[in-house]
Amino acid sequence: MKKLLALVFAAALMTSVALIAQDNMGNMSNDNMKASSAKPSHIVGKISDDGKTFTSDKDGKSWNIDNPDAVKGHEGHHVVLNANVASDAGSVHVNSLKMAKDSGMKKDSSM
Repeated sequence: MKKLLALVFAAALMTSVALIAQDNMGNMSNDNMKASSAKPSHIVGKISDDGKTFTSDKDGKSWNIDNPDAVKGHEGHHVVLNANVASDAGSVHVNSLKMAKDSGMKKDSSM
């Protein structure tokens, strides 16, 4: 009877250790996922002429665009991006964009 009780206790202990290890692994992968898929940000700046990079107006930082098809047709334009920023990779994933209002341009009143 003592051997059976010891065996059941050992099995329960091993099972709980395995479950704790799985739970910790899940938390690590969730932390990594949160870091790379941060909340989308609105960033104002200019898309490069080749459509592969974006330069922010705010700090002049340049980011690689990891989905250049999303900005096709807006190469060289001043835009507002709705994008997920991966700071560690130096890249942005563009969710959407719209043309930015150029505050420095004056309208020609002679027209």
